[in-house]
Amino acid sequence: MRREASGGVERPSDGAAADEAVMGSAAAGVVHRLVQRHETLATVESLTGGSLAASIVDIAGVSGIYRGGLVVYATELKGTLAGVPTDLLSERGPVDPDVAVALAEGGRQRCGADWGVATTGVAGPEPQDDKPVGLVYVAVAGPNGVEVRQLDLDGGRDHVRAVAVIEALRLLAERIHDADVQDPDLDPDAQDSGPDARTPEPATGHP
Repeated sequence: MRREASGGVERPSDGAAADEAVMGSAAAGVVHRLVQRHETLATVESLTGGSLAASIVDIAGVSGIYRGGLVVYATELKGTLAGVPTDLLSERGPVDPDVAVALAEGGRQRCGADWGVATTGVAGPEPQDDKPVGLVYVAVAGPNGVEVRQLDLDGGRDHVRAVAVIEALRLLAERIHDADVQDPDLDPDAQDSGPDARTPEPATGHP
């Protein structure tokens, strides 16, 4: 399943601080929900370079759900470490929706997690392999299948990377919410935790 989005999130004038606040809220929501579901998560990152994993481990109590992750910046490592088919990388390059899906599924399988979330794209300052700056793909693989979302983002390198993290977490939250709806045995008390769940609050330090 593939969806597209453009423009990213609304960004107040305080810039990086606003991005970090939104990122923390999104991460807290998915961690809270996965704790309730007793499910685990793995991450695979290219352009975000570990920022997605960092946003997740900033949440207190995350050790119960976060298995680990891969940062596969080099194209060949997407194949050797994350399991993306080499012919796919050769034909399409690293910035591609099917590559994003393969990264998410590869991370899920190799880390032994219930859910995998991945990022790949062009943060800038220059285009890559004829792909424009701001073209990003985020993908989620989970018990209810896979989904990839295309983002066409504006702004500088740091903002593109931050919004990629935020949108990856939002897509994950939506997929978890879809799984909630499909699960007849879900605890009714957990039904109010949808894609925009905002608790618990982010906490610094180790879980």
